[in-house]
Amino acid sequence: MTEADKQSLLFIDGRWRPAADGAADPIRDPATGEVIGTVARAGESDVEEALAAVDRGFAAWRQFAPEQRAGVLDAAASILRSRAEDIARTITAEQGKPLAEARSEVEQSAGYFDWYAEEAVRDLGRTWTEGDREFTVERRPVGPVAAFSAWNFPASLPARKIAPAIAAGCSILVKPAEEAPGAAAALVDALLDAGLPGTAIALVTGDAPQIARQVIGSPVIRKITLTGSIPVGRELVRLSAEHLQPLSLELGGHAPVIVLPGADVEAAANALAGAKFRNAGQVCISPTRFFVPHEDADSFAAHFAAAAGRLKVGPGDRDGTDVGPLANERRLAAVESLMEDLRETGARVLTGGRRVASLPGWFYEPTVVVDVHEDARILTEEPFGPIAPVLPYRSLDEAVRRANAVEQGLAAYVFGPEAQARQVAARLDAGMIGVNGTALAVAQAPFGGVKSSGYGREGGTEGIGEYTVAVYTQVAG
Repeated sequence: MTEADKQSLLFIDGRWRPAADGAADPIRDPATGEVIGTVARAGESDVEEALAAVDRGFAAWRQFAPEQRAGVLDAAASILRSRAEDIARTITAEQGKPLAEARSEVEQSAGYFDWYAEEAVRDLGRTWTEGDREFTVERRPVGPVAAFSAWNFPASLPARKIAPAIAAGCSILVKPAEEAPGAAAALVDALLDAGLPGTAIALVTGDAPQIARQVIGSPVIRKITLTGSIPVGRELVRLSAEHLQPLSLELGGHAPVIVLPGADVEAAANALAGAKFRNAGQVCISPTRFFVPHEDADSFAAHFAAAAGRLKVGPGDRDGTDVGPLANERRLAAVESLMEDLRETGARVLTGGRRVASLPGWFYEPTVVVDVHEDARILTEEPFGPIAPVLPYRSLDEAVRRANAVEQGLAAYVFGPEAQARQVAARLDAGMIGVNGTALAVAQAPFGGVKSSGYGREGGTEGIGEYTVAVYTQVAG
């Protein structure tokens, strides 16, 4: 069976198969809008079978020694790397990002498997004695996990949920985004080829709200993890109340950048343009609001717009492409709506600001705007697209206040002299902060936010703890 076949199927109870009723939905290439495949639409009976399978799978997988779990993850990482080119091309075809970014995402996914192979064998418990009593605290797997991931990173988002769950001894039911299921199917396939029992993992696709209600309503599921929007996160919290399932929620961000007085304005503008327009701005930790000293704002904006204008927009599989299409028509409509609001409220466009009419897919130009009104929607709504507002400030207190004045608190960035940048970073309400750099998503560090950006962490030592429960035993002498 080819990878293309698997992306159109469900993986349930150890086998790839279509939905019981044969239902399927189209997958479209964002660069053309054309249908390039189908994805199975799981029905109620499919989901029930998947739940029963991971329930049995947990009973078996939790008995495997930590060294065995580590071996599966280590082997799966090697398999992913051996298949990296095929997986990257699937990502580009389904999601749109340039091939170079897709290849990097596959490597990042393998890195999560590497990291949690090591974490699987670490002893997270402790033992001590007091008199004739022995006290032991051990970390046990929490149970079957339901994992919901988004389309913007269709390999690395599910990878950083699957890897710690498997390392901890949990089974997992994965619900990837139906727009781009192929990478998640490749992760499952790599794990199976590495020796993971077929009942320890399931993959279902289809109507997300229907699947969420059924999965979270099941007493089988003992843990929920989501990468998605704030409204979806709130709905999952409500659904989980009946069974009191713990959640890890990464619900997006609206990352401020504070450029400090004394910063190298041109260097900062060039670095931030690359970070902002990566994946067409569809990155939850993307810098989205650029606060610059009033006296430097024009110079920064000019360099930033020039850097944005040099980026080559085109299909992700075309040589030299820097910025691919938006992933779906919904994102294109949302970006156009934000741009319309900016124009109506008086913003001035330095570069971009239009759909790319010469290309057939969902392309939008890298856009830099200035003179942004304080009521513009882009200052409070996560843009999740290639629009960047440059916002002058007159004091650092003002910059920090405005940076923190949103409900999201996932990532933030500070550029400028290091000593002062560290001081400003300490005042920002965010779960992750970059000083003079933007590469925050690494396997060895915790990924997550504060405020409405959610709670719980993925990555780092903290990540595996999300999939365990502390069990305390006392033995009297």
